[in-house]
Amino acid sequence: MPKITPFRWFNDNAEEAMTFYCSQFDDSAINDINRQGESGAVMIVSARVAGQEVVALNGGPDHTLSEAFSFVIDCEDQAEVDRYWAALTAGGGEPGPCGWLKDRFGLSWQVVPRDLIRLMNDPAPEKAGRVMQAMMQMGKIEVDGLQRAYDAA
Repeated sequence: MPKITPFRWFNDNAEEAMTFYCSQFDDSAINDINRQGESGAVMIVSARVAGQEVVALNGGPDHTLSEAFSFVIDCEDQAEVDRYWAALTAGGGEPGPCGWLKDRFGLSWQVVPRDLIRLMNDPAPEKAGRVMQAMMQMGKIEVDGLQRAYDAA
């Protein structure tokens, strides 16, 4: 079976970004850093981030990311949502709508509590609809607000 590895293009801060990502998630480590000839400049960084192999390239300013590609973080509870949201928006990251954010390196993330999926999968369409509407009004997803929408009469 083929292995698929995300490959992220950076201008010149691939090592900084990968070191940051590895510091945020368990089961993470830098695997290898490939440097260019005599200059020793970092060219490629390979790492395991939350168990997922990821490769980063310092390729210059020609290509940038958009929200069309993101990583989803499956959060156990509100505390985990809060921790990842704070860490990934720190230092120049940008909060977005509906649990999305962009970190200081330009990578988009979806920080999603498991309760969102559980509540939206309720067989009662009116309850799931209220949860969806509540989520659409949020930046960082707040489980208490979702639960209030779900419980509303």
